[in-house]
Amino acid sequence: MKNYFITATDTDAGKTFVASALICALVKENKRIAAYKPVAAGCQEQNGVLVNEDAALLAFFSNCNQDIPSVNPIALIEAIAPHIAAAHADYEISLGEINNGFEEVLSLHADINITEGAGGWRLPLSFNDATYNNQPTFLSDFAKASKQDVILIVNMKLGCLNHALLTYQAIIADGLNCIAWVANSANVEPMSNLKENIASLEKLLPMPKIAQFEYFQDTAMSLHEKISVAAKMIDLTPFK
Repeated sequence: MKNYFITATDTDAGKTFVASALICALVKENKRIAAYKPVAAGCQEQNGVLVNEDAALLAFFSNCNQDIPSVNPIALIEAIAPHIAAAHADYEISLGEINNGFEEVLSLHADINITEGAGGWRLPLSFNDATYNNQPTFLSDFAKASKQDVILIVNMKLGCLNHALLTYQAIIADGLNCIAWVANSANVEPMSNLKENIASLEKLLPMPKIAQFEYFQDTAMSLHEKISVAAKMIDLTPFK
């Protein structure tokens, strides 16, 4: 069993798109894949369950028969920073709850578990987690505790070189392996000098680039179809 944590240089960088495409690609390789998105802000109630669109996508492409609460145990209504959304809901996010949810995922005995983070690497969860001596906690603390290998999604836009390097350095400083990165154009307007910036990142980041995605502008394709196409473009060598 292998565990991978997907993070990004910032929010709205395409983590869910890439995570879903990776899951789709691995499922096509006859792997049993479980998905986990421990915290999601921006949910709607459906039949008494708070459902996040990103979590629903991960559940759709994974193949371990997970329901939404299994994929996403901490679901918050407001689409804002999770710790603020939790405070508005009079709720305290705890690493203990996130760890418990991950234990449930591990109990599925999948070949590979894919965890999608929220925001960037150092996403705040709580400023007074009782299980951590009332100290501030971050989603990266969960990745550290579970010793997951990390995949970095780089949102290809102005400033991405700095963001990518700082994120990579933080991951390494936390004692984890960053095994791959993905160049993702998450914005409809292409980045100026995109080719040169990707070439720079290939020189600056020591891990392999496993995919490069342009913005999918074809309005005739559904999101699921776009993800299926993207899945075919991923180099799965690091996962073999």
